[in-house]
Amino acid sequence: MDELTGIPDVIAPGLDVLFCGINPGLMSAQTGHHFARPGNRFWPALHLSGFTPRQLHPSEQNELLDLGLGITNVVARPSAKADELSNDELRAGGVDLTERVAKYAPKVVAVVGVTAYRTAFTRKKAQVGPQDDLMASARVWVLPNPSGLNAHWQLPALAEEFGRLRRSL
Repeated sequence: MDELTGIPDVIAPGLDVLFCGINPGLMSAQTGHHFARPGNRFWPALHLSGFTPRQLHPSEQNELLDLGLGITNVVARPSAKADELSNDELRAGGVDLTERVAKYAPKVVAVVGVTAYRTAFTRKKAQVGPQDDLMASARVWVLPNPSGLNAHWQLPALAEEFGRLRRSL
């Protein structure tokens, strides 16, 4: 797949949780798989938190649908790092995401990346965890960015935060 086109959503109507990355990394764009970079902790955190019975490989992303889970992104455009996105791109992506959420009606939208969430949805004081606002009819939960570049959140803390979301369902 052309690395400038993004990657397809893993989505279906009525999911329990639609996980929403900031945007695809270059490796994800090249493979067509979400959170594909080996240093990304999304897949381990998903498993350790109890969302999946085993740690899935990014190439197994479609198996999430059978578990009531899906993946999309705020912005479709791939980049090496999320900070390459403009605020305008993030805000436009927030509008697009809200439209997808209205169409597919997941119970919860879990945005992975508090800084991107703050910008995309103009919520300057948002913190990790459940949000007061709904997105269409879905509850919103902000999770830490699982990128290996986010050294502030180590895997056990990421898994615990993902687990808080799972227990809230």
